[in-house]
Amino acid sequence: MPFEATYQAFQSFPVKTQVGIFPYLDALTQKKIIRQLGNEKAAYILNELSSDDRLTFYSSLKGVELSNFIEYLNEANKDTTHDLLGYPDNSVARLINTDFASIERGMTIAEAAEHLRKYHKDTEAANDIYVVDNEGKLIDDIPVRRLVLNDPQKKIEDILDGFCALLRITDSKEQAVALFKEYDRVVLPVVNADNILLGVLTVDDVLDVVEARDTKEMQKFGGLESLDYPYVKTPFFSLIKKRAGWLIVLFISEMLTATAMSYFDMEISKAVVLALFVPLIISSGGNSGSQAATLIIRAMAVKELTIKNWWYVMRREICSGLILGLILGSIGFLRISLWQNFHWYNYGPYWMLVAITVCLSLIGIVMWGTLSGSMIPIVLKRFKLDPATSSAPFVATLVDVTGLVIYFTIAAILLKGTLL
Repeated sequence: MPFEATYQAFQSFPVKTQVGIFPYLDALTQKKIIRQLGNEKAAYILNELSSDDRLTFYSSLKGVELSNFIEYLNEANKDTTHDLLGYPDNSVARLINTDFASIERGMTIAEAAEHLRKYHKDTEAANDIYVVDNEGKLIDDIPVRRLVLNDPQKKIEDILDGFCALLRITDSKEQAVALFKEYDRVVLPVVNADNILLGVLTVDDVLDVVEARDTKEMQKFGGLESLDYPYVKTPFFSLIKKRAGWLIVLFISEMLTATAMSYFDMEISKAVVLALFVPLIISSGGNSGSQAATLIIRAMAVKELTIKNWWYVMRREICSGLILGLILGSIGFLRISLWQNFHWYNYGPYWMLVAITVCLSLIGIVMWGTLSGSMIPIVLKRFKLDPATSSAPFVATLVDVTGLVIYFTIAAILLKGTLL
């Protein structure tokens, strides 16, 4: 939808509804809308956002743009936003919601309920109530259902269970995802080094993190830089820039394939039949490598594997590569035999040696493909690089070049004195 239509639709809603709609827009549209609105209305919307949605918006801004937009905030929101923007981009501080409900342990349930009605708003973060001391330090959490289902005259301290899963303000977003998954919560408290409750993190923000992370990894694995905005919102030349870098790298790498073939031009000129199987050979190696890379990257992403498991992965992939290579090699051997014996194509008097060459080459290349595809992500992780950058095109290109070397080396050995 063109921005003008989006802006008109946004303006058609009452201002309070606009506050609710604003967080669901992408960052680029949000910025355009704020620029179009008058100062007073822009300030109202930005100040009325929940603290986590406000911080998400300001996290998307840089430099002068950030300085200009932050002037729309009142002093309290400005101070909080400045403080939280001082934390790393990947920390839970960038997602924290400072609108949370807290009570003291000495209250009765009835007193706590009255306190909550009087001082706290009905927000998504109010599913759990937090018990703090007079210094604001977190003691425990209480689900709302526990307040509702207990005797109103009971003390809060009598219904505490003594366990409270929590996040530190410096924890990474990945740690938050893991903790939500482990404890199956919809909201978790966030504390500082002194255990003072600073805010909460809700599961909807964590799901956004997971979606953004998976999108970036899929884009990287496809052989391009991750996009800053959704595909339909990314400017055309920015999209070209994101794609061109990897394509150039892969193209230059593929030139090595031509170099490898030129090194074996003597063999090819003597036995042209070998060139018929080059696409078959290199595609099999690239496909097996891409498969292995996909499996290992996903296993590492969901914490099934770590770099400590490299030897287990290597052993498993060598065995897998051997079996898969035998399967494909047997099919290749059978194909040449059938075509030769049914006179569908004449591979010459040494067709059996050609068939064995293709068979052994496929075994070797598929084994090398699975080994490369599984080890490259682990090596990248070891050097603190993103395993997703070991994209399918990258692995395929690497295996293409080495696959040709394997193929023609085996051919040179087996066909020496006959075709070569």
